[in-house]
Amino acid sequence: MNYHAIAIDGPAGAGKSTVAKMLAKRLGYVYIDTGAMYRATTYKAMRLKINLENAEEYSFLETTEMKFIEDVLYVDGEDITKKIRTNVVNQNVSLVASHIPVRNELVRLQQKIASEANVVMDGRDIGTVVLPKADLKIFMTATVEERARRRHEENIANNIESDYQKIYKDIERRDKIDSSRAYNPLRQAEDAIYLDTSHLDIDTVSEVIYQMFMKIIKDNKE
Repeated sequence: MNYHAIAIDGPAGAGKSTVAKMLAKRLGYVYIDTGAMYRATTYKAMRLKINLENAEEYSFLETTEMKFIEDVLYVDGEDITKKIRTNVVNQNVSLVASHIPVRNELVRLQQKIASEANVVMDGRDIGTVVLPKADLKIFMTATVEERARRRHEENIANNIESDYQKIYKDIERRDKIDSSRAYNPLRQAEDAIYLDTSHLDIDTVSEVIYQMFMKIIKDNKE
């Protein structure tokens, strides 16, 4: 059976996860938050107290189980959904995600999931590396100011201590790391549609992408 896939890439705070969740729910597809998978790896690495800068110390991933049940991420049977949304994880996730062994293992897992179900997947290298043959590829972005504002408001809504200026600087730093790493950097796939959401609300963005996808499905049937 051939499964369908929507790939949404973009920098930190662009609204990818929120839009992807909405689309997956509307379509009845599985939502895969690849950013959460890298956050989970970061969280577990810190809990194991390994040297985050040493790529050879991430062998624990070979025996780590990650599973999404609806919007909840379970790692080794533990719900860590809220535990990975902390400032210390935010500050270290780009470093962890830059390691080749980490990316290789998580990409393998992401591709396996997509081979078994219809998915909406968001991240940094979905359209370029993980799902290069996705039915629809979106590159979603927004200004640093807008992305920092969104993340700040999200933190406040979730009762997480938040400082706008620190978030702004962290997003700038993560953008630089994500786009300049040697292996699978953040970049727009050649056949991806560029979507600046700086002045668009989430409902509008979700509707635009939904209509694009339905047109692709319709055209493929004709």
